[in-house]
Amino acid sequence: MGLLGFFGQSEADKRATEIRTGTVAPKRAERQRCWEARDGFFACLDAHEIIDPVKDEKAAGRACAKENVKFEQDCAREWVTYFKKWRVQDIRKRARLEALQAQGATKMDVNSDFAARR
Repeated sequence: MGLLGFFGQSEADKRATEIRTGTVAPKRAERQRCWEARDGFFACLDAHEIIDPVKDEKAAGRACAKENVKFEQDCAREWVTYFKKWRVQDIRKRARLEALQAQGATKMDVNSDFAARR
């Protein structure tokens, strides 16, 4: 969209465009709206057993088009890309942990803070 496209937009539409393109940081309510749209999209993917919405773009587009449009509308482009990749890695991580537990691995609590130890 060129510069002239901004003149016909409302302030809310301009703000949404700025958030999507990453020119402004989203406020708390805007982040919450993004996360809700992400969760709705991911729930749809889960219902249709689609793990990777990037690799299975056609299937995700057919099954969850409405949810994907809302997700991409309510989130910054970079966030959409990040969350889609994160979903795949999170599912793989959970599957690996389940496989390790099935093999008898012991779960360990790990403290990852970098505070000085006494």
